[in-house]
Amino acid sequence: MLSVDEKSQIQALDRTQPGLLLKRGRCGTMTHDYIRNGTTTLFAALDVLEGTVIGRCMQRHRHQEFIRFLNVIEAEVPAGKVVHVVLDNYAAHKHPKVVRWLGRHPRFVFHFSPTSAS
Repeated sequence: MLSVDEKSQIQALDRTQPGLLLKRGRCGTMTHDYIRNGTTTLFAALDVLEGTVIGRCMQRHRHQEFIRFLNVIEAEVPAGKVVHVVLDNYAAHKHPKVVRWLGRHPRFVFHFSPTSAS
């Protein structure tokens, strides 16, 4: 059983200058400004039984990336095991191309959490 979710818009930030080191009587410091290096989306699947995580970062957060992540799961979960996937009701999870992918991979079973559930 895998619990799958995405975290979008993770910012890749660098401070404009390195922070000063800790010294006796002085806290560590860092600049208030930063350079934004773009954003990424984390796709993650928690294997509830084993306590392991399958994760990938991708540029966008659409059904195409979700299908690519499903292919990663397909490659990493041993053949012959049924894969139960618990998902939220994000539109990309129910996209027609995802439904077709699911039809071609009968060992995957999707279970959706109730709409508006935390």
